Amino acid sequence: MTRARDQKLTQGDAEIDVRPLIIDAMPSLRAFARSLTNDRDRADDLVQETVVKALSNLDRFKAGTNIRAWLFTILRNHFFSELRKKRREIADVDGKHAAQLTTRPTQLEKVEFADFRKALVKLSTEQREALILVGPAGFSYEEAAGICCCAVGTIKSRVNRARTRLAELLEGEIARDKSGKAEVA
Repeated sequence: MTRARDQKLTQGDAEIDVRPLIIDAMPSLRAFARSLTNDRDRADDLVQETVVKALSNLDRFKAGTNIRAWLFTILRNHFFSELRKKRREIADVDGKHAAQLTTRPTQLEKVEFADFRKALVKLSTEQREALILVGPAGFSYEEAAGICCCAVGTIKSRVNRARTRLAELLEGEIARDKSGKAEVA
């Protein structure tokens, strides 16, 4: 059997409309679902999910097999999948567990990073280059000196001056934010 348009299967030369077959199986599916869930509404939802899955995966139905058995298998598998999901869920009526799962807001980090970028741009090109090579890029002082075509002592000096100036600029930003007054140049 292969899938054709409008929920029809073809078996050899014959075309079979699966909708009546599914509709015929629905009372049995509903009874089975109710026996699994002990809840009428949940059983109806389970049958609906089964029908939707069956129609969307009709191409997986194998020729010569029992469509009712296939529908019952879909229903059962879906029921147990949901049951496994529910076991991993935690009942949190009073919200204590959810309160422990909160995360800090990221706005402060974004503002701090923006301040850092502004301060970094205010460094001289040589200091900024040396600081980035030795810091985030992860090069050793010797490797950075080779890249910049200068002595190792020069790189160490530039990095030290860059760190000191960056700290001054960032402290000025913090002081300015607290007082709301002048900016450090």
